[in-house]
Amino acid sequence: MTTVLIDYGSGNLRSAAKAFERAVAEAGLGGAVKVTADPDLVRRAERIVLPGVGAFADCRRGLDALPGMTETLVEQVLERGKPFLGICVGMQLMAQWGREHGNHPGLGWIEGEVAPLQPADPSLKVPHMGWNDLRFEPGRHPLLAGLEPGAHAYFVHSYQFVASAADVLADVDYGGAVTAMVGRANMVGTQFHPEKSQATGLAVITNFLRWRPR
Repeated sequence: MTTVLIDYGSGNLRSAAKAFERAVAEAGLGGAVKVTADPDLVRRAERIVLPGVGAFADCRRGLDALPGMTETLVEQVLERGKPFLGICVGMQLMAQWGREHGNHPGLGWIEGEVAPLQPADPSLKVPHMGWNDLRFEPGRHPLLAGLEPGAHAYFVHSYQFVASAADVLADVDYGGAVTAMVGRANMVGTQFHPEKSQATGLAVITNFLRWRPR
């Protein structure tokens, strides 16, 4: 089993790759974890991860700048149904639109838009940075298996994915509900950084590596 992390110039790839390698080793899953900008390797992989750090539009441009990569993602994720995990801006790119410094089209895989955080409590700073408690219904999704509501996850972001309730798998309270995790079919995204979220993040990564979407 090969899991690829896509390198398009917008991700904390070193720590993310190490977290996936640790999960593979500790769970005894076998297989390789590779960082790549090669669409051919993405086609051959069993699982696809799209990290992302930075502005929405910059990340989208970086992805589109890799010849054939966006088309390969559509083919492998939407058409072939391979398990897909988007992290931070990698999750946000699944939206229809990003509203950061203008209006920018996303991949449009999950209905919704990426809008500025606007905490109701003015004492809460933006960006939302640090640990927060996940809120979700037990049994909501296989990637949350083994976790209890209140599990701690690490966030760094100024924008959030505003999606329909049916696609929101978990949220956190930051002056109001803020999307922490979205999912539909074979696609899942986390606003938090699993590679920085210690036991919670390792559990989510391990669950992703074991996940067999229907």
